[in-house]
Amino acid sequence: MKHSRCGVALSVLALLSACGGGDGSVFGGSVTTPAPSPTPTPTPTPTETAGCSLRERQDWAAAQLDEWYLFPETLPARLDPTPYASVDAYVDALTATARAQGRDRFFTYRTSIAEEDAYYDAGSSAGYGFRLGLTGDGRLFVIEAFEGAPALAAGLDRGTEIVAIGTSTGTLRTVASLMSAGGTDALDEALGATAAGTRRVMQVRDASGTRNVTVAMADFELQPVSNRYGAKVLNDGGRRVGYLNLRTFINTADPQLRQAFASFRAQGVTELVVDLRYNGGGLISIAELMGDLMGANRRTNEVFTKVSFRPSKSANDESRTFAPQPQSIAPTRVAFIGTGGTASASEMVINGFVPYLGTGMALVGTNTYGKPVGQVALDRSACDDRLRVVALAVQNADGNANYYNGLANTVPATCEAPDDIGYPLGDPREASLRQALDFLAGRSCSPILGMAATASRQRTAGLGRAPERQLLRPSRPTPAQREVPGLF
Repeated sequence: MKHSRCGVALSVLALLSACGGGDGSVFGGSVTTPAPSPTPTPTPTPTETAGCSLRERQDWAAAQLDEWYLFPETLPARLDPTPYASVDAYVDALTATARAQGRDRFFTYRTSIAEEDAYYDAGSSAGYGFRLGLTGDGRLFVIEAFEGAPALAAGLDRGTEIVAIGTSTGTLRTVASLMSAGGTDALDEALGATAAGTRRVMQVRDASGTRNVTVAMADFELQPVSNRYGAKVLNDGGRRVGYLNLRTFINTADPQLRQAFASFRAQGVTELVVDLRYNGGGLISIAELMGDLMGANRRTNEVFTKVSFRPSKSANDESRTFAPQPQSIAPTRVAFIGTGGTASASEMVINGFVPYLGTGMALVGTNTYGKPVGQVALDRSACDDRLRVVALAVQNADGNANYYNGLANTVPATCEAPDDIGYPLGDPREASLRQALDFLAGRSCSPILGMAATASRQRTAGLGRAPERQLLRPSRPTPAQREVPGLF
């Protein structure tokens, strides 16, 4: 969950509506038109810009943590930055205690201001434009492909297996051999640097057989709501059920969500499936909008979510009440589809409805990741450094902010189901959606089990680990890869 104010280097109360786009308000409710995507610029090196030596940047990062970190008692009294070769390594060392406690699992990090603004403004990033998942036996699959990106144009879509990767047909190495040689780091390296023009030959297998395809990374804008399956009304035995798949919480989701809910409202939808199975989070402002769009029957004095800072920053604490919109609906039953890739702002939305829907809602699929905290953005503009610092806890109207082990113990009803990549997303035959429809219809299900074991695996593997499939994630992800786990 991202929290910041545009126009100042240090800000806390307006949620990053992406500097340069959005209205910059704390709790904006009107439709905004995102500004054009800023063009990412190279991060200045210490020799290029005064004040950007490694030591100066490290000292600056430590000072921001001292002032804003949600868990100040875990910070070392003094940690010499000299042995650390980068700002990132130093920040990781400073937050090691909270990470060992499971409260900051690399949620505090340095990133590029230009790259992050480009992503949050318009979903801009470079890549093949697919999301990859790795099975327990080491097979690599495309689990989602994004419109307007190279992978889908090359015929790679959900369910396609990537068998081998190389820079040419003569250098193809099987996924199995890469995994044997270096695990997921070797896969990441084989896929190539995240930059437009990076080209790879991939041997793939799908219903059409086995073939070699050449795919080159390109700049593309990820659509938060797919125009293929992102929003639709399903007929389930004569019952009209709204289905919404939200990929990420960025600014361009605002008009797309409004359009989807306007369609649900016009068709009299009162039962809803919200598919957040791979949604790693994003802007709190868009999560709040989602709450509003599902809150037509909520009063404006009812709390959707609360944010609280450390005692020294408690003046920034806020409660966000519902603000129903013209497109809002009043769902009586909601099934949220989640996995270990469901985190942060996604969990905030689910948790926010527990006090109001009770047993009328369910978590379907597997346990979520467990991130009840948000970050502020602290900028050192001359160096293109943005430090994302865990600085706030997020809770619902009942005060629940303790779901570091996921939401399966918090949501009143849960229904276990696999993520079935044999069917497209939004297809009622897909196992998780089928189970969600069963819940809405009052049919029985098995509860999600093994929460503790799932949480342990997630902590070990990092964001994106589901019990049956690991979303492939590089050790140092781009801004887009942080919010869209599995993206390449």
